[in-house]
Order: sequence, then C-alpha cells, then structure tokens
Amino acid sequence: MDLRKLKTLIDLVSESNVSELEITEAEGKVRIVKGGGAVVQQFAPAPLQAAPAAAAPAAAAPAAQEAAAPAQTGHIVKSPMVGTFYRAASPGAKAFVEVGSQVKEGETVCIIEAMKILNEIEADKSGTITRILGENGQAVEYGQPLFVIE
Repeated sequence: MDLRKLKTLIDLVSESNVSELEITEAEGKVRIVKGGGAVVQQFAPAPLQAAPAAAAPAAAAPAAQEAAAPAQTGHIVKSPMVGTFYRAASPGAKAFVEVGSQVKEGETVCIIEAMKILNEIEADKSGTITRILGENGQAVEYGQPLFVIE
C-alpha cells in the first residue's frame, strides 16, 4: 500500500468518530485502531502466491541467496512506526550515529518523520553501532531493522 494513502487513512481515522478501520487490498491488509487518543496501525503483507512453473527457478534464486546470508548478530534497533528515516536532524547536519559510534541506552540514533511529526528514535541498548540498515530519506515500515548494536 502506498505510504501517502496509508497516512491519509490514519489522518481520517484520527479526525473522525471511527474507532477502527480495516482495508484489504492485493498488496496486503491494513487495520487502523484508534484508542486512548493514539492511533495504532498494523500492516500484514498479502500471502505470496505460487509462481508459474516457468518463473519458479528465477523466484527460487533470491530465496536461496537470503538463506545463504549470515544471520544478524547483535541487538537490532527496529522502527517503531511507519515513516521516513533520517540519520541527521536536518539536511547537511552531522548524522546522529555512524558505524563504530558508541551509544548509550536512550541516546537518539535517528529521526522518523510520520504525519509531518519528527520522532526521535532512541537506542534501546548501550553498545557500538556495527551496521546501519536504513537509507537516509527512505520510507521505513513498522518493525523494519534500522541499526545493529553490539
């Protein structure tokens, strides 16, 4: 589902008397629940459909590459919301963290813009940033890995 469409739906639920909205499309299912002044959103991708027999070898190759990739070690900081990922407070500013940076629990590591609100995302564990998995200015999903801390 398009991020702009999702933001519009969240705004509509927030501003209306509707307490819950569920939409199912080909890409997946979205359920938005309003409760206690906050809007909670859930996204479930549509189940993968079986590929035609001719496309099966091509579809199996990426799956084999993912299986061969080494498992992530360390603590993964995940996105707590859908939005746009920013590594710095403003364009041209120094990034909050780089690979090799020491962080303390509660220290800001990035910003996620959601519905025109800039949300500071904090490290939930102390350690060293070993990988930055988010791309500056790119959309992120709820639960998407952003950083690895060891």
